[in-house]
Amino acid sequence: MLPRGLMTDQAIPERSKAASRRFAIVLGAPPLAWQLLFFIVPLGFLLAMTFWSVRNFRLRPDFTVANWVTIFKADFFAKAFVHTFMLSFLAAVLCSLIAFPAAYAIVFRAKSATRRLLIFALIVPFFTSFPVRVYSMQVFFSPPGIINHLIEPFGWGPVHVLNTSTGTVIGFLTLTLPLVVLLQTLALGGVDETLIEASHNLRCGRFRTILTVILPSARVGLVLAAAFAFVLCFGDYISPQLLGGSRPPTLSILIADQVKSGNNWPRASVVAVSMIVTLMVVLGVLMRIAYGGRRES
Repeated sequence: MLPRGLMTDQAIPERSKAASRRFAIVLGAPPLAWQLLFFIVPLGFLLAMTFWSVRNFRLRPDFTVANWVTIFKADFFAKAFVHTFMLSFLAAVLCSLIAFPAAYAIVFRAKSATRRLLIFALIVPFFTSFPVRVYSMQVFFSPPGIINHLIEPFGWGPVHVLNTSTGTVIGFLTLTLPLVVLLQTLALGGVDETLIEASHNLRCGRFRTILTVILPSARVGLVLAAAFAFVLCFGDYISPQLLGGSRPPTLSILIADQVKSGNNWPRASVVAVSMIVTLMVVLGVLMRIAYGGRRES
């Protein structure tokens, strides 16, 4: 039989671990309950609605795959899907490329006071709602707007941006760029500066240091920032509607059109579920890229 003191010493770590687990459960319960109530349950209802039917403009519980067949056979869905995916991918890539120099300058070049000021400037756009910012872009790029007014003396223009895919991408960048710069700033802030110093001591130039040290070290954060950009662009309704003119429509526009035309919520639900599945696949691929090269210790 073990001495009483030894048994007590062994029991203390076990009780501590159990208390830590209970504490973690208590802390995690509210957000998990929120996600369950306001995401999982509505998502299940949305999935069930894809099998319902509409009769005389009224939604009826049913079990039919006709909505799936109709949507996936329609040419307009395929075109909207490809258009949405390509614009979102393009915007995410452009946003990441534009944001990186700014994030690099904030982390490695700006002084402490300047860094705080720049981060504050990145937060300022979120003081106004996104529709307000998009409306201001309409004024900026309209035929009699500021851009055309500035280039008119040089004999250029007019520049037609509204009601084009270019306008949609500009709206996507307006939505995501400040957030991506902030996320990349956080990612670059976690890079071990001793690795950068070692690279410089080995006579590596600035560009080579970025490629061989900074980008690999911050890969997870940079990929997650691009993922956020893609997700936000893929589901955005405001930019394609107000700047792109819905021509051609994106998937978010298609959802609204299905609801407006005959109150067809089941077909709109099919499009929405397709978007969610697509985002899950894309995020899975990006997570593999972000964490694929790492080995658990």
